[in-house]
Amino acid sequence: MKYLLVLNINPDVLSALTEDEQQAIFSGHEKFLATVTESGEFHSTVALAEPAKSAVVKVRDGVPAVTDGPFLESKEFLAGYYLLECETPERAYELAAQIPDASIEGLGVEVREVIHEVGL
Repeated sequence: MKYLLVLNINPDVLSALTEDEQQAIFSGHEKFLATVTESGEFHSTVALAEPAKSAVVKVRDGVPAVTDGPFLESKEFLAGYYLLECETPERAYELAAQIPDASIEGLGVEVREVIHEVGL
């Protein structure tokens, strides 16, 4: 079964961390990626630009309009995800706990089962 491990970031939380703590997050992600790649559970991952660099497309009366993002006003935003192939939800939770974001107050890792996927 595939599980999406969603990384939501709060810039206020990150900016309150020291440079060493921020670097530890990046190092932790590298370690996590090595772990899930070695175990064969890794499927894919993406890191996304901050919302200020996004756009929103809306179609009204058949006419598309593109505006600056983000669509929703929120302190947190989707920063990226890991898509993993795990035997059980418990294994997905175990792996999510290894992502550095899970141990930072004010952050966390959302785990969602993939119920439909279309491959290329």
